[in-house]
Amino acid sequence: MAITLGMITFDTTDPKPLAAWWAKQMAGKVEQENDGWFCVVSLPESPQKLAFQKVDNPTPGKNRVHLDLGSDDLDGEVARMTSDGATLVDQHEMNGFRWVTLADPAGNQFCIAGPEA
Repeated sequence: MAITLGMITFDTTDPKPLAAWWAKQMAGKVEQENDGWFCVVSLPESPQKLAFQKVDNPTPGKNRVHLDLGSDDLDGEVARMTSDGATLVDQHEMNGFRWVTLADPAGNQFCIAGPEA
């Protein structure tokens, strides 16, 4: 028996707009809305999905699990996502490898890395 990753779920007080935001960022599609309490986003060319579930009180503080995304155009993607409502948290570089930490409109932090040096 093997375990497979089905989806990554975010807690939020308002699932529909957050699901729509992530669908736009990832070129995905909101495939389920379930009356706004649990939304599912499918991702192109990936069996994994992102989900957004309504909770009254999301856990405060920094999230303990986050997405690590990659792009050949790190600066362009950071500019695009911040213009769409992401917040710049921090920029990093180590041994020629760059990545940027952002937060989505609900405050969930995630990272985008550029191509390896």
